[in-house]
Amino acid sequence: MKGVVFTEFLSFVESKFDILMVDNLITATKPSSKGAYTAVGTYDAGELIAMIVELSKRVNVEVSELAKLFGGHLFNHFAVAHAATLGNVETTEQLLASVENRIHVEVRKLYPDAELPTLEFNQLDDTTAEMRYSSSRPFADLAEGLISAAIRHYGDPIEMTRNDLPPGDGTNACFVLKRTIK
Repeated sequence: MKGVVFTEFLSFVESKFDILMVDNLITATKPSSKGAYTAVGTYDAGELIAMIVELSKRVNVEVSELAKLFGGHLFNHFAVAHAATLGNVETTEQLLASVENRIHVEVRKLYPDAELPTLEFNQLDDTTAEMRYSSSRPFADLAEGLISAAIRHYGDPIEMTRNDLPPGDGTNACFVLKRTIK
């Protein structure tokens, strides 16, 4: 997993809690990286999972809720850091339709070793779309947080529902987006 996710997770923890919590998470989980992450490095996703689980224990918030909150934080980071790339995108659907064939293509050019999830976007009709998430890592909650943040960012009147797909461990999900037409 790319280091930017780790550096942004630590930034998220510091902004929501404090720097001491960041230190406590690293000390408690003893990551093989020693918690020394760089945005361009590659790290074991298990380290992030361990830190989210530990944070959940310490703040008494469900792991899934923390992952969704972090997904929102991560989207906001990407929206600022990659504003030029997102400049001509005006809706959540346009963004989601561009992830696999545009954004992930650019990520792979920069980081050929990146292990990205597969995201399949389908516009079903004028008001309904779906995004299928598939990954070797159980981050459907993170994906949900990213999509929810995109909906807020674009101010879209969209209701999203999530259906977990087999094996039901957060590695596969289908997000249905229903746009309200006024």
